[in-house]
Amino acid sequence: MEHHMKSFTATLLLLTFTFATVFGQTSHGYDRASLDPNTAACTDFYQYANGGWMAANPIPAAYSSWGVANLLDEHNRDMLHEILEAAAKNPKAPKGSSEQKVGDYYATCMDETTVEAEGLKPLAPEFDRIAKIKDQKTLQDEISRLHSMGINVLFVSGSTQDFKNSAEVTAEVDQGGLGLPDRDYYLKTDEKSTHIKDEYIKHVAKMFELMGDDAAKAAAETQTVLALETKLAEASMTRVERRDPANVYHRMTVAQLRELAGGFDWPVYFKTIGVPANTDVNVSSPGFFKAVNSQLSSVPIADWQTYLRWHLINNTAQQLPAKFVDEDFNFKGKILQGSKENLPRWKRCVAGTDRVLGEALGEVYVKKAFPPAAKARALEMVRNLEAALKSDITTLSWMSEPTRKQAIVKLDAFLNKIGYPDKWRDYSSLEVDRSSYLANRFRAGAFGKRRDLNKIGKPVDRMEWMMSPPTVNAYYNPQINEIVFSRRYPAAAILRCRGRRRF
Repeated sequence: MEHHMKSFTATLLLLTFTFATVFGQTSHGYDRASLDPNTAACTDFYQYANGGWMAANPIPAAYSSWGVANLLDEHNRDMLHEILEAAAKNPKAPKGSSEQKVGDYYATCMDETTVEAEGLKPLAPEFDRIAKIKDQKTLQDEISRLHSMGINVLFVSGSTQDFKNSAEVTAEVDQGGLGLPDRDYYLKTDEKSTHIKDEYIKHVAKMFELMGDDAAKAAAETQTVLALETKLAEASMTRVERRDPANVYHRMTVAQLRELAGGFDWPVYFKTIGVPANTDVNVSSPGFFKAVNSQLSSVPIADWQTYLRWHLINNTAQQLPAKFVDEDFNFKGKILQGSKENLPRWKRCVAGTDRVLGEALGEVYVKKAFPPAAKARALEMVRNLEAALKSDITTLSWMSEPTRKQAIVKLDAFLNKIGYPDKWRDYSSLEVDRSSYLANRFRAGAFGKRRDLNKIGKPVDRMEWMMSPPTVNAYYNPQINEIVFSRRYPAAAILRCRGRRRF
């Protein structure tokens, strides 16, 4: 798991401006049509600077926000759509190749006929396991199994770069287990928060009904879920508290974790999900796990079964028939995000393929969109900019000499990642075929979990990317001191403040 992925510094803003030329986004001055001449700049500068653009670019119904970055994202998605359609129609792609895997994954996502025909059958084995839970051992076995599939119920686990030894990767357990995005959704009592929670209650009940439960049973199950999740929310740290790295760093041995929360069999859990033996663990929120320890013994097994059924359907709704997809969107898309309609299926399938096979898709994408010569030009430009910045640092009158020396050390240590990785991710152990969309999703989830946990106890891979090459984004990671730009990062989106949200 990655903490504190930072946004941009002034240096990054300068770099993004120069990338406009390298990536074919040449700017020839400000577009006056984007202005709103009817608004006084001193009264409402945002409206003055962006009013014309906003009037000409209304937020599409399927989006909760819209800006220049979205235009680039749409262009990227069109390119990925072409790539995936071609891969899905290519029967000659070698077995195990990137083309075969992205093509098959996309094809099963687009195969609505099979998804509708299967209904909930692909989930039947998981529901059966939940139904057979009878005690703490079988409950914890099922929690471990779901975690190994990438479904983090009750809490979250994974790998993390150690805060006090940035060259080391350790195991981590963190607060989680909620159906709403954050603890505050359960605990705040203002009008908007209350409305969202009321809609969540309706949504959970509707999903239970779609699974086959009658209205009365679904309503009771929903109250069970809400009560359990509210207890987890009450034990969770706030986002403000989590901004301080010291608050989320509590490295301990597994034996110490057992002393903290011995109601959960941590040695068996770590062995089941594949964490190396004798590893240390960062327990980001000790208070949360004390509360979980208490809940494990006080909450009835039947309530845990209800909770697990909900989170299984909540995590897989997008791979299920249309009635589940629609209800999932009615809450997450409309209520939480403000979108008025769902994206077309092909856009969702492009995004889904990129999410689980990002570098396999990126490998195909880069061949078409970003030749090595373009990457070399971008890297050369970055080095020139760093040389100019270094020259400036040496002459700054307001910077003390010790600070100047450290600034140059940090600048010299900057790791630049431009366009795409030098070494592509290995997906050879991930099986992808055309049998079932949900089966592909589960295998991809298990692959991602294994890959993450396999980092534990090993040196940090400084060349790893945290986003796929087609992603329209950039980031700065302070723990590695790196800046990362994907192939088509929208420089104009930063430098021109154009964009807005529905609410």
